[in-house]
Amino acid sequence: MKILMIGSGGREHALIKKLKESEKVSHLYCAPGNGGISLDAQCLPEIGPLDSEKILAFSQKNKIDLVFVAPDDPLAAGLVDLLEKNGIKAFGPNKRAAQIEASKVFAKNLMKKHSIPTAEYEVFEKSADAINYIEQQNSYPTVIKADGLALGKGVIIAENFESAKAAVNSIMEKKIFGQAGKQLVVEEYLSGPEVSILAFVDGESIIPMVSSMDHKRAYDGDKGPNTGGMGAISPNPFYDEKTSQYCMEHIFKPTVRAMSKESRPFKGCLYFGLMLTMEGPKVIEYNARFGDPETQVVLPRLKTPLIDIVLAVTDSKLSEIKIEWDDKACVCIVLASGGYPGDYEEGYQITGLEKLAKLNDVEVYHSGTSIKNGDFLSSGGRVLGVSAKADTLDQALSKAYSAIGEIKMKSGFYRKDIGAM
Repeated sequence: MKILMIGSGGREHALIKKLKESEKVSHLYCAPGNGGISLDAQCLPEIGPLDSEKILAFSQKNKIDLVFVAPDDPLAAGLVDLLEKNGIKAFGPNKRAAQIEASKVFAKNLMKKHSIPTAEYEVFEKSADAINYIEQQNSYPTVIKADGLALGKGVIIAENFESAKAAVNSIMEKKIFGQAGKQLVVEEYLSGPEVSILAFVDGESIIPMVSSMDHKRAYDGDKGPNTGGMGAISPNPFYDEKTSQYCMEHIFKPTVRAMSKESRPFKGCLYFGLMLTMEGPKVIEYNARFGDPETQVVLPRLKTPLIDIVLAVTDSKLSEIKIEWDDKACVCIVLASGGYPGDYEEGYQITGLEKLAKLNDVEVYHSGTSIKNGDFLSSGGRVLGVSAKADTLDQALSKAYSAIGEIKMKSGFYRKDIGAM
């Protein structure tokens, strides 16, 4: 099979490395890819994730058997619809189903309509109305979400009225997230352990993957601004069998059924961001694709060939496959550029990677790198993800931190408390 991966981050690198393990896969392309990905796939830097016509033309010309659409933007823009209309198999939801991530308002209303447990909320189209509501509620922290896609940064947790008012004005008046802020959701703040569950869905059947926990804040102690994710662990120590069964019956299956009832059957990877509250598990958010860096701790534990599962999803035969997982724990630590998630500089040399290539059960996933004269240089906010697998979580953490300590990059930083409870 010839496969074209869409995207350029650590998630895409992890997917490519996993697909590469199968003899069924003869050639892997990645559009646009990055420096590290170029070691595992043929990169197409001239084709961006939203260049849908170029992606279609390349797929037709090169007789691509499957296009794997990994990022949120091309899913929301309808890339899967375009490919399937032209007879090209694609992994990922179509435009209507991708709304479950592309619109927070749609997702919240779907949960309310179909009795899926989530935080109480109200939707607003005018900043003054949202500010009045927040003042009347007088409950802090409060959660303010831009409706649309905002690179994983469209959620602001406000600790008091002044910061809530500033957040509303930033989103709706200053348009810091562009058109994503035309509507916003004001939501009650939930507390408890967070759980990330990725699940394979083929429109009717759903098979959850092993659990994970993402660390979103930039700095140790869960301080600093939200990022795309600074690290992850799997399994999630708070997610037991009883919780898993509850989520399956009250959240996972009902969500898949709800999407079908709304004539938006979901096919691809559906991400459930959950909060284990005192009243039970509740949905914080949905994503219409693999999470980053959750993918980098979940896929190393997958024993069943990923390509077999992908084909079962696209062919609506997920109920016919059994998926096996490794019992080992896995940890991913993200190396980021100084200043991330704000302004940062690029082009710094990265050294020490050759030492990591010799280690067992350690993988380096490239998120934002380029290659110049044989050297890896930083080219993004999140630069690398170092994943390590071991029998226990503590052993995996020790191995991952030992590995990332070998890497040198000017102004690079990483959290020292990934996996700390």
